[in-house]
Amino acid sequence: MLVDSHCHADFPDLGARESDVLAAMAANGVGYALCVGVRLEDFPRLRALAGRHPEYWASVGVHPDNAGCEEPDAARLCELADDPKVVAIGETGLDYHWHRDAPEWQRERFRTHIRAAKACGKPLIIHTREAAADTLRILREEDAAACGGVMHCFTESRQIAEAALALGFYLSFSGIITFKNAVELKKVAAWAPLDRLLIETDSPYLAPKPHRGKTNEPAWVKHVAEELAVLRGEPPSVIAQATTDNFFRLFRHAHPA
Repeated sequence: MLVDSHCHADFPDLGARESDVLAAMAANGVGYALCVGVRLEDFPRLRALAGRHPEYWASVGVHPDNAGCEEPDAARLCELADDPKVVAIGETGLDYHWHRDAPEWQRERFRTHIRAAKACGKPLIIHTREAAADTLRILREEDAAACGGVMHCFTESRQIAEAALALGFYLSFSGIITFKNAVELKKVAAWAPLDRLLIETDSPYLAPKPHRGKTNEPAWVKHVAEELAVLRGEPPSVIAQATTDNFFRLFRHAHPA
């Protein structure tokens, strides 16, 4: 069995095909998926989706790209996370690609999520883009090792991977590792400790080969697992078992049906 550790199954592209998405997961050996929150305004839709299906869990958070939306505080995040279907805080972090001009509000929002995760005892889902040094610095300053979490859609160097692992975080690899030009990332995926790996789709984005250019979906996490097995020289069954075990170890509030 495989687990998609990060998807957005409530987004319109996938939400409109709810039954088909679940059927494809079953047909491809994907037992569960974590549907990740990006705005508090959308959380009721996300929570309702997770509530309808035992295959889904949810997280609650505000993506660092999202401006002009409801701003969270730690108490509000903990209130929404006090739910058996909500297993993580995030996604949160820093994105200097789109918001290079005004990052301070991002940093404060990031700190708020870390404090909430520590208060409610649920792990973090971290997004970082062109901001690795500040992301790691804030994780250290806020003692994020106390709650742990995952560096989602990991695309950084081995040095950054080592720093994240030292904080007790997991590394999640997406369909990007199937891309021909992801040479250095493939090396990191081949090197990373097996007991700290997760796999994800980040669907509806980043469809892996052989589906590049299409709308991604949780079923296609199998292609990430297959590529990881090739890169590491390990049987696909080993990757499936390890990444599934790692998922349930990190997201300890997620209990399989």
